[in-house]
Amino acid sequence: MAEAILNQVHVSNLFDLHGVVAVVTGGGTGIGLMITTTLVSNGATVYIIGPQQTDLDRIAKVYNDAAKKTGKDGRIYGIEGDIRYKDEAIRLVDEISKRSPYVTVLFNNAGIADGIFTRPNELTAKAFQEAYFNDLRPESFDNVMRTNAIGPYWLTFAFLPLLEKWKEAGYTTTGGHKFVPQVIMTSSMNGWTKDNATAGKCFPYQFSKSAIGHATSTIAHELLPLGIRVNGIAPGLFVTEMTAPGTANELGISTIPKDTDVGLEVPCAQPKNHRGNGYQFVRSGSFTDMGAVVLCLVSNWFMNGETVLIDGGTMLVHPNSF
Repeated sequence: MAEAILNQVHVSNLFDLHGVVAVVTGGGTGIGLMITTTLVSNGATVYIIGPQQTDLDRIAKVYNDAAKKTGKDGRIYGIEGDIRYKDEAIRLVDEISKRSPYVTVLFNNAGIADGIFTRPNELTAKAFQEAYFNDLRPESFDNVMRTNAIGPYWLTFAFLPLLEKWKEAGYTTTGGHKFVPQVIMTSSMNGWTKDNATAGKCFPYQFSKSAIGHATSTIAHELLPLGIRVNGIAPGLFVTEMTAPGTANELGISTIPKDTDVGLEVPCAQPKNHRGNGYQFVRSGSFTDMGAVVLCLVSNWFMNGETVLIDGGTMLVHPNSF
């Protein structure tokens, strides 16, 4: 009946996340917090993973208290962990399996940047070597790659049994499975950019995001026989502690002053008022911008192996291979 179809596609049915269990690495700050709050607001139980338990507990309390006051059933629980290492992935799975019989979706979101350069003023080999090579520590590549690309590999395969248990729980809806188990990678537009200015002038970060972008499709292919999906999100300019260190308030929201030169163009949010060789900050992606993509990916079982670019049009004006 037509009434039944209208009911199926109503927002209250499409995005009702009651019963969903999510794990979000880096879920207490930045884009991770945008993901977490979206899930919690729509009824999910969310385990956020980060380096400091006190920080996780503080942000969880802020939003759990708000959820209670507004009658929302979703809740956040913090678990300290270092997602760079295989043994930590095993431990985190063990910790969460004691609290939940399954996991619906794993967000491999945590990310860092280290090894930022300043472009040379002279067009000489010596100047370029000074800018890109001399002061760049090998540890920067190692730490960034482990956090942004290698850690997600360990976590993805460590969580497979808990993701499979969600599938076995039998949650279905007309037309297919509702909330098919899934891994969602936070890549970046900088996995495809050819202009490192959009990557905050950090080659370790850019290389790591290229790696996780490719891993999204290859691991999705590998997991096809299990019926566990892998998709990705490639954000552009979202203001976080990475882009604006030390500015986060008690709600975990960071800010960039409006006169800041961000070094890249965001045509959807920015008028054509170029300042010298850079671009004046006008607006970045918001909680609702990210939340809409999160709900789409969690609820849409017909997407697999895809990375959603959400960059305000930046890759339309900067050279890239997306």
